[in-house]
Amino acid sequence: MKVFNKIADLQNQLFDDRKQGKEIGLVPTMGALHEGHASLVRRSVAENGITVVSVFVNPTQFNDKNDLKNYPRTLEADCQLLEQCGADYVLAPSVEEMYPTPDNRHFEYPPVSTVMEGAHRPGHFNGVCQVVSRLFYIVKPTRAYFGEKDWQQIAVVKAMVRHLGIPVQIVECDIVRDDDGLARSSRNTLLSKEERAIAPNIYKALKSSLAYAKKHTVKETHDKVVADINAVDGLDVEYFSIVDGNTLQDVENWDDTPYVVGCITVYCGKTPIRLIDHIKYKE
Repeated sequence: MKVFNKIADLQNQLFDDRKQGKEIGLVPTMGALHEGHASLVRRSVAENGITVVSVFVNPTQFNDKNDLKNYPRTLEADCQLLEQCGADYVLAPSVEEMYPTPDNRHFEYPPVSTVMEGAHRPGHFNGVCQVVSRLFYIVKPTRAYFGEKDWQQIAVVKAMVRHLGIPVQIVECDIVRDDDGLARSSRNTLLSKEERAIAPNIYKALKSSLAYAKKHTVKETHDKVVADINAVDGLDVEYFSIVDGNTLQDVENWDDTPYVVGCITVYCGKTPIRLIDHIKYKE
């Protein structure tokens, strides 16, 4: 496995690979890799001749400077994991390498980019689109792999790909969970032992709401999930939205659409650590 810090060096290598007719898979990450990322990489390795993994904590998608400062950075351990998964190349650029000049491009794809995370983290998805579009232009992948934990992000990236006409296939991969149901996330490493013990209550409440939803309204289901999670000392729901899985618009009745997803963000512990998850009620 080769590690590249310079974009031009990676592009020269990929130019040679393309001449040999190899398809290229890209797994964009911010590092602090875990089994969720590993599953994306293994899938890319299985489906492409070359797999590129980017490890870059992207400053433009953070609207909280402390969150950016505290985000875990573990490049050495990340590279060990990626080599075990069969990745071919790692792109680990500096901020100056990725953004030699400020990126002033503005991306907005309402409603998918303006609701939920878009409303609560202004500028977040604009930063995501800036870095992902840069990676697409750099790597020119055949396929790019994203985990469904960041479910809204996938919808935004798909909208951007359509808008810019980028010839890449977006591959959505299932959430990887710990045995107790907590969705794997780089932020989980920031949880204290006590916080880690209560965090699984998020998915527990979502999962139990599936049966509840069959006999109750959307609003009743929403309120129950919020109440169940907020009843746990140390958990505080920022928002829970039950939406059309395609438009990301709120639904009022279960019959409004054949694809219904519940998306949640919860603050966990004293710091607090912001955790996201979702559940599909209809698909």
